[in-house]
Amino acid sequence: MFTGIIENLGKFAKKEASSFVFFAEPAFCKKLKKGISVSVNGVCLTVVKIIAKNSFLVDVMPETQSRTTLGKLLAKDTVNLELPTTANTLLSGHIVQGHIDGVGVLKSLELVGNSRILEIHTTKAVLGFIVEKGSVTINGISLTIVSVGKNYFTVAIIPFTWKNTILSMVKVGDWLNIETDILGKYLKKFLNK
Repeated sequence: MFTGIIENLGKFAKKEASSFVFFAEPAFCKKLKKGISVSVNGVCLTVVKIIAKNSFLVDVMPETQSRTTLGKLLAKDTVNLELPTTANTLLSGHIVQGHIDGVGVLKSLELVGNSRILEIHTTKAVLGFIVEKGSVTINGISLTIVSVGKNYFTVAIIPFTWKNTILSMVKVGDWLNIETDILGKYLKKFLNK
């Protein structure tokens, strides 16, 4: 489990079959160990090996590669990284599982005051769990939904989040990983019964 508060950035190094290697700060890698979960752009992965003081290896299933943006990573692409939450971690984001519900495409990015408004287009299935002022995770970042339309939703990004995550690197047309709020998924299942 994660909180969606990104404290580290890393770089995609290479892919060998289903194994992916990432570079990260030595202080981040020092906290990793074999078998621990790590969030990479919002996707929960298991650390298989610590390669060096600044790199680690994870295995990525074909299902994960096809349902997320991980399969599209290129060497030296920057990624958001998050360690799993603990009983001592502040829950300053929201409950994030690292289980991606779908992807969306960034259709517009607008500067409004000190924030940036991102308009993300996605599927009806994902939008079924998106509610105004609710929580959503975009590439592992816990965000609040500003508005919801027929085939899109918007989020507002404060300057701190803009500067300290990969959002400052995204461009219109880029694909983003989306995880909806787990509470909404359980509620919908119970109501359908």
